[in-house]
Amino acid sequence: MNNTPQDGLPNPQRLGAILAIAFGITMAVLDGAIANVALPTIASDFNASPAESIWIVNAYQISIIVSLLSFSFIGDLIGYRRVYQVGLGLFCFTSLFCALSISLDMLTVARVMQGFGGAALMSVNTALIRLIYPSRYLGRGMGINSFIVAVSAAAGPSVAAAILSFASWQWLFLVNVPIGIIALTLAIKFLPPNQQKSVGQRFDIPSAIMNALTFGLLISAITGFAQGQSNTLITAELIAVAIIGFFFVRRQLTLPVPLLPIDLFKIPIFSLSICTSVCSFSAQMLAFVSLPFFLQSVLGRTEVETGLLLTPWPLATMVMAPLAGYLIERVHAGLLGGLGMAIMAVGLFALVLLPQNPTDFNIIWPMILCGAGFGLFQSPNNHTIISSAPRNRSGGASGMLGTARLFGQSSGAALVALMFNMFHDNGTHASLILSGSFAILAAIISSLRMSQPRAGA
Repeated sequence: MNNTPQDGLPNPQRLGAILAIAFGITMAVLDGAIANVALPTIASDFNASPAESIWIVNAYQISIIVSLLSFSFIGDLIGYRRVYQVGLGLFCFTSLFCALSISLDMLTVARVMQGFGGAALMSVNTALIRLIYPSRYLGRGMGINSFIVAVSAAAGPSVAAAILSFASWQWLFLVNVPIGIIALTLAIKFLPPNQQKSVGQRFDIPSAIMNALTFGLLISAITGFAQGQSNTLITAELIAVAIIGFFFVRRQLTLPVPLLPIDLFKIPIFSLSICTSVCSFSAQMLAFVSLPFFLQSVLGRTEVETGLLLTPWPLATMVMAPLAGYLIERVHAGLLGGLGMAIMAVGLFALVLLPQNPTDFNIIWPMILCGAGFGLFQSPNNHTIISSAPRNRSGGASGMLGTARLFGQSSGAALVALMFNMFHDNGTHASLILSGSFAILAAIISSLRMSQPRAGA
């Protein structure tokens, strides 16, 4: 038997595998935002308050972050392909469960289970890309993946609006079933097995429980703060995070292959890349959440006009992400990332300095800079996170990539609430200044990576 690791997949198997990844990650990303548009309708159908209905969104997000690292660890043990296939099957089934829900409680439980399916998909997504693409083309694979994520995130509200224009909210979830079946068929046929697995290791259940409690309570506290929940409850959650987190990290230090990939954080370029990822997504979310308030409340733009004015950002990311994937084969990720975050910072500060009555062009060109800078940063950064880890720890690296993104996004959303509470009418400007500061910090940290050797694939 030939035990030589295969470097990527040949075509057409590679194309089939990429389609399986694309369909799966599109569904997982879309469902993170697609329900937001329908929340008022769903709340009305179930006679629920807006505060109660928000759990339809929170349940999905929290279940992803509490299980992401566990699924990535399982992927290292039993194979990324198996985890991905199980995730697709669970996502399809729970999407049907969501559509058939007859109460808010039933829908919330279905969203929790759907979040576990989404976590399985996200946890090994980039680890599979490392197996699918030859080493020399890994940057292109990451660029295409970043493109798919950007398109899915940008299209979420539009897809939801299109479906709701001719169908009930249940179809927001039912549409996943045929797509998921196609993706599962492709995954079974084309996805490759792991070349190297973590041998002699076992899944540590206490670590998984402490991981879920630490990240679950942390995200709950952050989102609770953003939604104006009781300060007593938020404080209690943060104290619990500190206590459980302490014992969680201490346990990880005793394990040869930890669930929380502390072993990977000992690799300087990996830890620097994770830090830049958290900063970049915090910056992005600070802008994304605060800008609609400014455009509508201060400038008096309609919802449709606001949507159109925000669109250049994801469009520019979609264009730049694949290009950055090609550039990583020739240029150090530290330089690309630093340049990308610097460009994004220029765009953010240009939005801060808008004239009192800006034209559409005054708003659009900084949006393009922000999106282009983010796209130039994201693909090389993801490439570095994955390729700097040993091959048998690709799952841990993939899980941390997703965790950093979710943590950064949640922190950014909470910081917007803080800025509006502190600065009231000037909340958007404060948020954008803080966003630009995060982008500059990310640019500095990214540039520090230039002193490190380029990560292998």
